[in-house]
Amino acid sequence: MSESCGHNCGSCGENNCGERTEAQTDFSAPLGKLSKVDKVIAIVSGKGGVGKSLVTGLLASAFAKKGVRTGILDADVTGPSIPKMFGIKGRPTVLEQGLVPMRSKGGVDIVSMNMLLPDASEAVLWRGPILAGVVKQFWSEAIWKDIQTMFVDMPPGTGDIPLTVFQSLPVDGIIIVTSPQDLVTMIVEKAIRMANLMDIPILGLVENMSYFTCPDNGKTYQLFGESKAEAVARENGMPLLAKIPIDPALAASCDRGEVENYPTPFLEDIIALVEKTPKHVKKQQA
Repeated sequence: MSESCGHNCGSCGENNCGERTEAQTDFSAPLGKLSKVDKVIAIVSGKGGVGKSLVTGLLASAFAKKGVRTGILDADVTGPSIPKMFGIKGRPTVLEQGLVPMRSKGGVDIVSMNMLLPDASEAVLWRGPILAGVVKQFWSEAIWKDIQTMFVDMPPGTGDIPLTVFQSLPVDGIIIVTSPQDLVTMIVEKAIRMANLMDIPILGLVENMSYFTCPDNGKTYQLFGESKAEAVARENGMPLLAKIPIDPALAASCDRGEVENYPTPFLEDIIALVEKTPKHVKKQQA
């Protein structure tokens, strides 16, 4: 139908224009022939610095400890921290069939930009479309063998890479990570709106840096102010899945590349929820 159509069908030369619909575009990226991924969970937030990579690392480690074949696709291409957290060094093997993910000591298969750089501290100065293309390559050209649960560590915000992940990967659900600061409501609402627009189920909210327990007196302190996570989760109709404490031992474990050694009893509810999450049938995006 012409954009200037006045809906005067009697004088129009077009035939059956009312029966035509706009063509739908399928942006989904295929897995490689040697790959198999059962479930994909994306870890997101509306801003940086709230601990998405930490939550991703802890969840992947917890699933691997339960005997689940687990993978991490590090989609934070310009700020990858997953390899450091897991103590992974060196370069991955590249076969004719594709890139072989590097495996952590605990059995987590990982693909990250830092594995491919000559120097881990080298800056990635690429524009959005190129970054988004890299993420699709991580999905399609890596050999993800028999992965039961994959976690995608997302960059902050709602830019090219999150859009690419939601359109191109079969994401079964997202977990939103936030912190107790006053910006929490706005942060969560941005992530919620994007997920709803992209038809991705929201599994719940995780508050990082929620509190600190003093080792001297055993008292709990809320260093970043009173938690608003319960109210935000309730107002947006989602569960509050976990509150992660500020723990110097956790920070030290990540710095040493030993995140897998950190105990995670506070993640049991999330683990049970992810295990019950059904496969999500993505709709085609216009």
